[in-house]
Amino acid sequence: MPPKQKKTFEATLELEAGNAAMVDLGKMLGPTGANTRAIKLEYDEATAAQRGDIVPVVVTVFEDRSHKLRLKTPPTSFLIRKAIGAKSGSATPGHKSGGTLTAAQAREIAERKMPDLNATTIEAALKVVAGTARSMGVTVTD
Repeated sequence: MPPKQKKTFEATLELEAGNAAMVDLGKMLGPTGANTRAIKLEYDEATAAQRGDIVPVVVTVFEDRSHKLRLKTPPTSFLIRKAIGAKSGSATPGHKSGGTLTAAQAREIAERKMPDLNATTIEAALKVVAGTARSMGVTVTD
């Protein structure tokens, strides 16, 4: 078994799927000496099916300047905005409504987010999604 590589840098970036901005990659990864072009191509290829979504990625750069990517699920707030068809939630949550999310849409979001949530059941994941929606001023209807 080969020796483990020591990681020298790790960053989580929220990039557009299938079309990562070189500027964002360069700002975060430029000082590490990693090949940002190779990281962009690998990310774009891995997220091409989700084009248009925001897909976070954890980039780990090792001491020999090699890298590893770990894709995550899109942010809950992004998925809620996409489901209700709005650009943002309410400017004043609790006072003004930012939209309405159906229970079925909330369940779909919870099922998609399950791998990244610290919830063990779908009901717990639904509570997390409902809490995010509430903080955005979006109401969840039955």
